[in-house]
Amino acid sequence: MPGFRESLDWFLRNKPHIVGNLCLPVDPHGTREYLLTVVDSAQLRRMLQRVLDPDEFLSPWGLRSLSREHEVRPFHFADQEVRYAPGEADVKIMGGNSNWRGPVWFPTTYVMIKSLRTLGEAYGAHFMVPAHGRSGPPVTLLQVADDLADRLIRIFTRDASGRRPVHGDHRKFQEDPYWRDLILFHEYFHAETGEGLGASHQTGWTALVASLIDERRRSRGDQVANIFSTPPCYTPAVSRGERQS
Repeated sequence: MPGFRESLDWFLRNKPHIVGNLCLPVDPHGTREYLLTVVDSAQLRRMLQRVLDPDEFLSPWGLRSLSREHEVRPFHFADQEVRYAPGEADVKIMGGNSNWRGPVWFPTTYVMIKSLRTLGEAYGAHFMVPAHGRSGPPVTLLQVADDLADRLIRIFTRDASGRRPVHGDHRKFQEDPYWRDLILFHEYFHAETGEGLGASHQTGWTALVASLIDERRRSRGDQVANIFSTPPCYTPAVSRGERQS
């Protein structure tokens, strides 16, 4: 992109007061590079203090769309009260169900993952943050991104008991041999349980899990479970023979 690079170099030379907070010089590999970002490293650290805090935005299944802090401390504007709701909203505003008050949404967590990977490559392995925002062992931005990806993937994979979080308490989907491997791409997910909510065919963004699985397989070999397979150790509650009889 020579035209873009030429314009960028001109602004760096002639208008540093305009690009100074958006085009940051970094030197992770011994060469001068420029990072285009709306936050600097200090701002990023402050943001991640809350993003990675399990009591705020970090859910076992990705990132909450509203901090859990607002479960006990709702905030108000005009005549509306905004309170954290991990699943379906219990308050209807804006002409319908306001489901951005806590559930996990794939597109927002996915964008965060991609951004953290870009920033991690730019800042290098020496840039580390506490794993839980304000506490925990230091981790790199790439490790944070991988952890978020694994949380989204675990929505669909079977746990030790053979249960998929996405299916919630629906026994037909959890146990029935004809239904237990039917993976639905729900619109959003309960932030505390991982259960799929909203539209069940939101392949426009929830299918991003396929990209995450592929990326994690590339970085970890075959350690990421195949979400469409049944582990040998799992015995369904209803066998195929019993169902037919």
